[in-house]
Amino acid sequence: MSHHSAHPEAERRALQLRLRKIAGQLKGVEGMLERDCDCAEVLNQLISARRALKSLSEKIINDHLQHCITEAGNPEEGRRALRELATVLKRYTD
Repeated sequence: MSHHSAHPEAERRALQLRLRKIAGQLKGVEGMLERDCDCAEVLNQLISARRALKSLSEKIINDHLQHCITEAGNPEEGRRALRELATVLKRYTD
């Protein structure tokens, strides 16, 4: 997807921090599998990671709506960004 406007540095860093936490969760799951931990414990950690990914995705979707669609330079650019988002959302929900 094309990048329409610069996102604030603090916002970008917050997203990166959330992603690093998710990566840490997944690394923890990998360790649990290596230690042959209880399946229910592994699944609970995977559920937590999946929820965190969903939350991050929803935050990015909302940010895209704010930065790239509502703040588009002109109506055509806004329509293009909206079409791009519709395509991504279709893939997100499949």
